[in-house]
Amino acid sequence: MKLGNLLLLGTLLSFSVCRAAGPDEDAPQAVKVKLQLVTDKILSPVGLAVPGDGSNRQFIVQKEGKVWVIQNGQLLPTPFIDVSNKLVKINPAYDERGLLGMAFHPQFKSNGKFYLYYSAPVPNPGKNLNHKSVVAEFKVNKASDNTASPATEKVVMEFDQPESNHNGGDLHFGADGYLYIATGDGGGGGDKHGTIGNGQDLGTVLGKILRIDVNATPYRIPKDNPFVGKEGARGEIWAYGLRNPWRVSFDKVTKKLWAGDVGQNKYEEVDIITKGGNYGWRIMEGYHDFNVPPGTDKSKLIEPIHEYDHDLGISITGGYVYRGKALPFLQGKYVFGDYNGKSWVLEQNGSKWVRRDLVFENRPEGSVQILSWGQDEAGELYMLISIPVSNGFKGGVYKLVKP
Repeated sequence: MKLGNLLLLGTLLSFSVCRAAGPDEDAPQAVKVKLQLVTDKILSPVGLAVPGDGSNRQFIVQKEGKVWVIQNGQLLPTPFIDVSNKLVKINPAYDERGLLGMAFHPQFKSNGKFYLYYSAPVPNPGKNLNHKSVVAEFKVNKASDNTASPATEKVVMEFDQPESNHNGGDLHFGADGYLYIATGDGGGGGDKHGTIGNGQDLGTVLGKILRIDVNATPYRIPKDNPFVGKEGARGEIWAYGLRNPWRVSFDKVTKKLWAGDVGQNKYEEVDIITKGGNYGWRIMEGYHDFNVPPGTDKSKLIEPIHEYDHDLGISITGGYVYRGKALPFLQGKYVFGDYNGKSWVLEQNGSKWVRRDLVFENRPEGSVQILSWGQDEAGELYMLISIPVSNGFKGGVYKLVKP
């Protein structure tokens, strides 16, 4: 990916909403918030998970293999867990592999279980086999513990990855108690896997949203999953036709599952995921034809609720529907961003979705790369970033606060 350019911010006003720059006087108003630095001591922060135990802790996933604890706003000096020796060797400058996702069991307070998604080596990598993705369970002795042992690992599921990129990697438990797993299409360009691409192939878990029950060993497929019993289909699949759903999230109120699906050459998209839905890839990229086989019926493909082109961004990094109390003007809006450092809010107006620029007071200097987003137990949001510096990269975790 190309490095993003720093957004040019105009004069910051003291209101929560300000007029977006540009010649179009009818353009939607930009939304302004302030960034509050939580820590800049974590390299490559790609995820944030919370245990749901009321402890006011945020667990930051570092791509290089460690999870760090922020408790009451302070970074603890010792990693919660370090699984770096389980990972495939990654490029420190840029790599889509690594430790990519984390989720706490809904009963974490009593059972101490949590789950990681990471990229592991394979014995004989080569053509059509680069590494494998692993979803594994770990456990702490007590929920209040701030360290966990890698030795407690129990592998839940693993699957081969033909290329190094498009790994997805996000993990979330739904209100139904099941674990949802976002997977990429296997990498390369154009999903050139098999005759129809992995995204459209129900016989592979790649390019999908998966839904499993982890309260069994190694896991159970819920009976109401949409493709259970369908010949040639993996029962774990909840939705398909995705390219690289890098970050997904549940709305705390509506319980809807949102996905930021990374595009190919031209378009990035936001999807609301539904049971059994086909989101079009590789037939479509956003709203547009990409690789349409003769005679394809596109009527059943689910279009994104929003797209933007590569004049604006380069790689969507997902986001969250805001459900906190500190920023009432964001209530119910989807806050999301792009790897190039730009960010927006998306709100529904009748049958349409309106995108507004999100601009920041106290934005860090440099070419900000937005890696991910997070949400704490109170519904407040965090932006996870990387900034190129003279000797490499510098990570940052920022909380969105009132300007």
